[in-house]
Amino acid sequence: MYQHILVPVDGSPTSNRALQEALKLAKQLKAQLALIHVMEKIWYVDNESYLNYAELQNAVRISSEKILAQAEAAVLQEGVSPTVKLLEARGERIANMVVAEAKRWPADLIVIGTHGRSGFSHLLFGSVAEGVVRTAHVPVLLIRGE
Repeated sequence: MYQHILVPVDGSPTSNRALQEALKLAKQLKAQLALIHVMEKIWYVDNESYLNYAELQNAVRISSEKILAQAEAAVLQEGVSPTVKLLEARGERIANMVVAEAKRWPADLIVIGTHGRSGFSHLLFGSVAEGVVRTAHVPVLLIRGE
């Protein structure tokens, strides 16, 4: 069955639910677990303000590392030792990066949280989970938020 389970995490309650489901599966199947977080690049175009772009980008990195560390700690607490990786999106879609990492690792299941947005909210924000489902080469388990 599934021996390599990939879980993209973003620190949201929905992502944490997906992580818990993936952890249950990993323990039940004695599968390896990989946690990834895709750090988005901040595009800065205003040259007239006093915003320090390097500091802002560093803050995003620190936040991303914290999200991964918290997810890793939750998994380690349950006796599972995950692979952990921070990916940087340099203009690439997050969903594409998740699928590429699933191929590289190689995952045979992706477990991802979905916020279940619809209408204008879905149009505005899109859906990483939907993009993963559409392009993944392996099964995808979607976990809905509460």
